[in-house]
Amino acid sequence: MAMNLAPSGDAPGPEMNTTPLIDVMLVLLILLIVTLPIQTHAVKLDLSHGEQTEKHRVDIVSVDFDGTVEWNGVAVSHTTLDTYLSQVAAQPDQAEIHVVADRATHYDAVAKVLADAQRLGVTRIGIVGTESYAAR
Repeated sequence: MAMNLAPSGDAPGPEMNTTPLIDVMLVLLILLIVTLPIQTHAVKLDLSHGEQTEKHRVDIVSVDFDGTVEWNGVAVSHTTLDTYLSQVAAQPDQAEIHVVADRATHYDAVAKVLADAQRLGVTRIGIVGTESYAAR
């Protein structure tokens, strides 16, 4: 009678139990997600609703549905818009900038115009024409 101590080819060998490892990885992933800071992209605006006693020059910036930006009815590039906004910001008595957005305009296009105006120092800016967007 011979005794064979080598494992046969058909018998399964010892395997590592990976379930606890997967559980630990999931817990670490959840902790990572919970501890990440919330990224907020905000444009800080002073939305005062006071009465206006003096009249200022008004420049209208229109943002079309496809992202086209117009300055007083003339289509302009973003660099030209930055130039115009810089000129307005450099004036001691700034003109008012009225932003008019088409109903189908993506928020990103309007937010870029507002962020550029804030970055360049424009303080008199408002969004007009939003009464047509009211819920019906």
